[in-house]
Amino acid sequence: MATTAHTVEFESFDRLEDKVKQLVTVVSRLRADQAKLADENAKLTAEVEQARLRLTEAQGVSVQVDGLKEERAVIRTRVSALLEQLESLNL
Repeated sequence: MATTAHTVEFESFDRLEDKVKQLVTVVSRLRADQAKLADENAKLTAEVEQARLRLTEAQGVSVQVDGLKEERAVIRTRVSALLEQLESLNL
């Protein structure tokens, strides 16, 4: 009977040991996954920041292009007026 009690205790202890080993494996895997995801998150954060900088730069260029288009329109109007004046001189 004492042997049976010791066997049951050892079986319980063995099951507990197996569960602890499985838990350690799961925790190790989760930590590795967390580290991998943290690296990926850092990379994506850097990419988003670069995209924001490019967007800001593109918006600045867009404003500059709009200004140049307005300037071109003013110059066209002035050149047209000058050409009309030259034509009216009948040279």
